[in-house]
Amino acid sequence: MAGIRQEPFGKTADGHEIMRYWLSDGVISVGILNLGGTIQSVLVPDRSGKMIDVALGYDDVHSYEVQDKFIGALIGRFGNRIARGKFSLDGKDYTLRTNDGRNHLHGGQGFDKRLWNVQTDGDSLVLTLTSPDGDEGYPGTLQVCVRYTVANRALIIDYQAQTDAPTLCNLTNHAYWNLSGHDAGSVGDQKITLNADYFTPVDNEAIPLGTLAPVTGTALDLRTPTAIGAHWDDPDEQLQNVGGYDHNFALRGSIGFLSPTAEVTSPATGITMQVETTLPGVQFYTGNALEGAPKGKNGAVYGRRAGFCLETQFYPDNIHHPDWPQAILRPGALWKHQTIYRFPAI
Repeated sequence: MAGIRQEPFGKTADGHEIMRYWLSDGVISVGILNLGGTIQSVLVPDRSGKMIDVALGYDDVHSYEVQDKFIGALIGRFGNRIARGKFSLDGKDYTLRTNDGRNHLHGGQGFDKRLWNVQTDGDSLVLTLTSPDGDEGYPGTLQVCVRYTVANRALIIDYQAQTDAPTLCNLTNHAYWNLSGHDAGSVGDQKITLNADYFTPVDNEAIPLGTLAPVTGTALDLRTPTAIGAHWDDPDEQLQNVGGYDHNFALRGSIGFLSPTAEVTSPATGITMQVETTLPGVQFYTGNALEGAPKGKNGAVYGRRAGFCLETQFYPDNIHHPDWPQAILRPGALWKHQTIYRFPAI
């Protein structure tokens, strides 16, 4: 049934009620939580018409509270890493929480664990959040609005943000996908195509070196359909630095214009996911550190590489590389981007 329905999902450790909102276009259905704005479930028909849940997630609030893999959550203020948790903006120095070794990752204690305000607007779910001045070290009060819509076999995410002082903003979603089913194990046989000729090489802390490198002749050349696991253990320094794929790819599209990003297909189910975005980059991550996560929905074990992420974004650590597109937001400006996850008919 198309439309939106809601149901209780449980309570947080401090007693806040968490709701799950189901969005459907009559073909695919998506479950969203007000905790972290989390994508909890994405049900898609396989080649035989059976509904398959292709998003990793949990059946209970406690697992979301204790897991540290950002599973399914909205990420902010800054998706990905900022080196050493420090940056300068307009001559002022700022220090952020370091939560990834000596670096700042995904906004520190960020939006992924926050309770979002939720309203319905027709067939869309609208989530809002206020991040106060000084939140995790960031300047300015940031007003964030994320709209989830399910239509025409697609999950559409519209991001908006405004600030009252110059700040950084790099919003994304950290869904882990497995198109064979959230409980199917390794994603190694699923085939990916990425519309990127360049990537941003990283050191062994996953911090960009500041260059754009061509993918040609490397294990990161995914411009034609390639099994995700075909090269992830190659003796390639970039893969060895981070234990597989965990890299930002510079997309071919122009910032602000919706462009094809990636396509992934499962040979087991026939399900294909096509990603489009207005953002300049995408982090392709193969769940190299998923082991140790709590058991998932229906007791599923989410081991290493049991899911992949395609996190649309401005490049990591861009504030330290002024030649790159900058995730700087100023008063009076609107941070506005869109990402679409599309599941075409088989």
